[in-house]
Amino acid sequence: MRVDYLGNPVSVSTDAGLAAVNDFVGGFLAYETRAAGVLAAADADPASALLNAYAGMLWLLLESHEGPGHAAPYLAKAQAARPTAHPREEANIDFLAAWFEDDIPGALAVADAILARWPHDLLILKLRQYHDFNRGDSPAMLRAAASVAEANAEVAHLHGMMAFAYEQCHLLDEAEASARRALDLQRKEPWAQHALAHVMLTRGRIDEGAAFLEGLRDTWTGLNSFMDTHLWWHLALFYLSQGRFEQALAAYDQHCWTQEKDYSQDQAGAVSLLARLELAGVTVGDRWNDLADHLIRRGEDVVQPFLTLQYLYGLARAGRPQAGPLLEAVRRRATEAPPFTREAWRDAALPAAEGLVAYARGDVEAALRGLRSALPRLIEVGGSHAQRDLFEQILLDALIRSGRLSEAQQALELRRAFDPDGVPLNRTLADVYERLGLPGEAAKARARVERRLAALA
Repeated sequence: MRVDYLGNPVSVSTDAGLAAVNDFVGGFLAYETRAAGVLAAADADPASALLNAYAGMLWLLLESHEGPGHAAPYLAKAQAARPTAHPREEANIDFLAAWFEDDIPGALAVADAILARWPHDLLILKLRQYHDFNRGDSPAMLRAAASVAEANAEVAHLHGMMAFAYEQCHLLDEAEASARRALDLQRKEPWAQHALAHVMLTRGRIDEGAAFLEGLRDTWTGLNSFMDTHLWWHLALFYLSQGRFEQALAAYDQHCWTQEKDYSQDQAGAVSLLARLELAGVTVGDRWNDLADHLIRRGEDVVQPFLTLQYLYGLARAGRPQAGPLLEAVRRRATEAPPFTREAWRDAALPAAEGLVAYARGDVEAALRGLRSALPRLIEVGGSHAQRDLFEQILLDALIRSGRLSEAQQALELRRAFDPDGVPLNRTLADVYERLGLPGEAAKARARVERRLAALA
């Protein structure tokens, strides 16, 4: 029997079929556009259980209501091909079927069984981590990767997955070690680059982080739109802290919002970066309207709570009436979601949604009520620490706008522990200290800004 490039048994009968399998698995793990070729390969080989299962998985990763409709024919063909499938391929079909039915606990159980028997199936590991990430279960991400780490000790992608899982568990030393191991094995390992950028951001190693990503830009070739835009998103966060606002805005215009404007992750990244630019005091012109023109096509999309919150804020910030129906869809989802995700929608996503819409409409008191209720449980909606930090920044701005300066001072100084010389942070601190009648502390904050900007001159 043939095997894929990781050593997993496959039943494809042709060289072209095997090449398509390897392009999908390798491309998916490396975030490369070649993974999309599996759709044409499955269409050319309707009797291949594995190619059609993979094509169905790719469609579900569209993260939209349209995804299951596109995936359904491929799932049907994969199921029909079961008699000729290898047991590992049958298990992959079972994983797809459970995911298709929104039975995420069932899909996770299948994934664990696959990894226990075929530990080189890193595609399934990646997808298991994807589902764990979307529900905020970082220890599960780490546990799954650790279970197959010994079997894949020389595979860079495994160490990249370990690194991000460690980082999301706040195990930063271990995250950095795993990321650097991945990059030693393969310099072009974007998930490890991304994980190490998280570590540097969390530890306030801002200049090092910017230089690190800038030094790897030559490897950002052949990447899919999510990975390319997301690495630029991380670089833009470093630029914002440094006070390099023109470069951060250019990153948005030239990289983060230039590719797949109808794709979920590109839209979420654009909303997040544009909001951060605005919170930093950057004038963004008509960019919210351009972004909202694409967000309105989401309709009442409640496929994933974290993504929905991004769409909702973008629509509300642009003043689009479509924010209203989407908020109502969140309210319905809070009572109608499957038991596995219902609490996350009800107790985290819904109050966050109400708070974000209120903030965008200038009602800071309602914004505070919603966001204060949501933040302690916001990890349950998914997204990384860095991504969810946007909601904390919005809450902080609402505190300042409402005149709750003592509370804002506390939050700002806590943030300074991981962004000690950040230009937007220290400018805000200076203003808050002046308003609190503490001119000496305001002067210190302004001095930090001046030193930071002078260092870049």
